[in-house]
Amino acid sequence: MFEKKEKKSKRFVVKEEQLLGMGAVQIIVDTVTGVNYMNTVGSGTSGLTPLLDSNGNVVVDEIEK
Repeated sequence: MFEKKEKKSKRFVVKEEQLLGMGAVQIIVDTVTGVNYMNTVGSGTSGLTPLLDSNGNVVVDEIEK
């Protein structure tokens, strides 16, 4: 009747978070691709964009398999 479900790992995890006034900036990592995203949240606004390094390349973490 009750099947035991496999525990799914989370696809996105918060790597870092910094509070700024009434909002926050988070670095979120896609655990499948390793791509880092910058997420901004604040009073009624939010945004998500790939995180870039100083050369303009997308920051990608190495993924353990």
